[in-house]
Amino acid sequence: MKKILISEFGDANKLQLAQVEIPSVAEGKVLVQVDYAGVNFIDTYQRQGVPVYNMVLPFTPGMEGAGVVTEVGIGVSDFKVGDKVAWTAALGSYTQFHLIDATKLVKIPAELDTKIAAAAMLQGLTAQYLSDATFPIKPGDVALVHAAAGGTGYLLCQMILARGGKVIASTSTDEKEKLIKKLGIAHIIRYDKEDILTKVKEFTNGIGVNVVYDGVGQKTFDQSILSLKPRGMMVLYGAASGQVPPFDLQRLNAGGSLYITRPTLFHYISELSEYRRRSEELFKLISSGKLEIRIHHTYDLTDSKKAQEDLASGKTSGKLLIKTS
Repeated sequence: MKKILISEFGDANKLQLAQVEIPSVAEGKVLVQVDYAGVNFIDTYQRQGVPVYNMVLPFTPGMEGAGVVTEVGIGVSDFKVGDKVAWTAALGSYTQFHLIDATKLVKIPAELDTKIAAAAMLQGLTAQYLSDATFPIKPGDVALVHAAAGGTGYLLCQMILARGGKVIASTSTDEKEKLIKKLGIAHIIRYDKEDILTKVKEFTNGIGVNVVYDGVGQKTFDQSILSLKPRGMMVLYGAASGQVPPFDLQRLNAGGSLYITRPTLFHYISELSEYRRRSEELFKLISSGKLEIRIHHTYDLTDSKKAQEDLASGKTSGKLLIKTS
């Protein structure tokens, strides 16, 4: 079988195609023939060797995907050969066959195909926990969502609106602005040519927002903090533009007793029951037509380098997938 290997940290050129044996099934594990792997910013952070991820070389990237069960190990009772399954938090998805711990898998409903499931898992579950648990959106809450036309941002906007919240969306191109408007969002900030704080104050009559969901990081962080109303929450869930430098906590006091958090999906799905509950809620939203999953482009496994480079460019809108077969 073919898979991608990273043997040293660095740029996307470190993604190398390798030919290896199909792994043997083990106790508690499930062997899955991968149909699609999701491409996410965490893949690029791990490839670069960002210290917080503690990556051990060599490794195969990719935390997310979907496919069909081909073999189950001893002790596995929740899955059988032929089941359609999806996963996140299972490193090694840029491959044709993936040996995964059964506790990392969820079943895909019959009405969904593996392509949609693969596109939904990491970003969909991220949007779900951000709006459901990190800062639970209530009717009337105003949220600033950066990179709102991106994979996570686009889903997050829909979930905030579904919970009765209001969205101020930031984006950077005419095409992305049009996509956001289709969701019914009236307040859009073009951060390529408009000042974020000025527009937030304009849209909120000088009050500020209840919460900022920021996956951009370095470029938007300072104005995100300033955009909060007193006792508002800064949710920094990514760093697409680079890592945020050391932060003086006194700024939270000066800004109005603000809150700041740096969550990650894996802490919100670490318990199997919670993981499956969030996944079921996500799949129901998709199946009912309440959540649109946008796929920007699908790449071959041999084009994994281009997939990661395109994601990092900031020019894509919607999900990027790798078709492994």
